[in-house]
Amino acid sequence: MSTKTSERGAKTGGRGGGVRGFMTPARTTVLVLAVLALIFIFENTEDTEIRLLIPLVTMPLWVALLAVGIIGALFGAYFMRRRRQP
Repeated sequence: MSTKTSERGAKTGGRGGGVRGFMTPARTTVLVLAVLALIFIFENTEDTEIRLLIPLVTMPLWVALLAVGIIGALFGAYFMRRRRQP
């Protein structure tokens, strides 16, 4: 084994670098689901009435869907972060 090969393996921690190391199957799945969610959100652009506990609000459906998606992503990130910490 040459010095260059062992140095390259030590730098990457034994994993492939570049795009292959960055785009894992889990990240690819999340990216595809995010794109599909955005397509779904922006295809639904008509106005709708939404009841927020007491008031009745009229807004574009894509705004409501995007807001719920962002809130869900924030909650998911928060709970995943808490689960990793001891």
